Amino acid sequence: MEVGIDSFAATGAGDTRLDAKDNMNEMANLLARIEAADQAGLHVFGIGEHHRKEFLDSAPAVILAAAAARTKQIRLTSAVTVLSAADPVRVFQNFATLDIISRGRAEVVVGRGSFIEAYPLFGYKLEDYDALFIEKLDLFLQIRAQEVVQWKGKFRPALNNVAIYPRPVQDPLPVWLGVGGTPQSFVRAGTLGLPLMVAIIGGETHRFRPLVDLYREAGEKAGHAPEKLRVGLHSLGYVAETREQAMEDYYPGYAATFTKIGRERGWPPVTRPQFDAQAGPRGALLVGDPQEVAEKIRRHSESLGGIARVTFQMDNAGLSHEKLLKSIDLIGKYIVPALQ
Repeated sequence: MEVGIDSFAATGAGDTRLDAKDNMNEMANLLARIEAADQAGLHVFGIGEHHRKEFLDSAPAVILAAAAARTKQIRLTSAVTVLSAADPVRVFQNFATLDIISRGRAEVVVGRGSFIEAYPLFGYKLEDYDALFIEKLDLFLQIRAQEVVQWKGKFRPALNNVAIYPRPVQDPLPVWLGVGGTPQSFVRAGTLGLPLMVAIIGGETHRFRPLVDLYREAGEKAGHAPEKLRVGLHSLGYVAETREQAMEDYYPGYAATFTKIGRERGWPPVTRPQFDAQAGPRGALLVGDPQEVAEKIRRHSESLGGIARVTFQMDNAGLSHEKLLKSIDLIGKYIVPALQ
């Protein structure tokens, strides 16, 4: 099982705006954590995409390219690229270039995103949410498959025998489909034979098993080999030397972040009993000491019929750079070997 980190380049700014010096420091710390993850033996580091003042990840390929120059082994991916609101040609060119810079370590996780700011920002209508993604994914996969593209759609000008460069080192460039909880998304990934990255940020992980089964059934029906139908798990998590320390470190920032998001989406405020349940044996949060978290990941894998990758999203809880570095070290030292 591959183990990695996903980051949204959260600044912890909340309702304030950081100045240029603060942003430079935050970005330097993020690049240092990617370098530390590489040195700790983690397999992958992903950068999300948001267009909000509390995140610095509006241009993930740029961050990943900077990280590529400072790392040697770790794979570098988006987490996720909001393909619905992007030009598939530019997305492909950006990640093909990243693949060249990193000498074949780039990946893309494409999805529709859980925030909506990108749609009006780039001139798209939210009511076209699904249609945009279907069309742009079709074009992106065509570009990946062939150098010269003949394509016509509704939301983008046609391409008439246009050659698209550069081509990546890896052929094909690895592409995962990032999904939340809609059956159609799981079936689409299986039909296309794309590896699946499932974002489970709440509830009980085993409840996603029927959706994962839909993915595998759709893939097998479409004739894809079982080994192509890989499942990854993106989870909120944090590892400390003891469970008590992990819980006390993570809860305050987690509660603040998701209470704020809840106000935007109509969710109730986060409470400590809810958090404790989510960090318990059946909950989705991967928070605890290394042994506990490794065992929980094994249970999640069994409940989903086997997973090929797990990534921790832990910089959304206002944790210090030093605590995040320590957590990365613990994951590399204990969880990676335990899961292998």
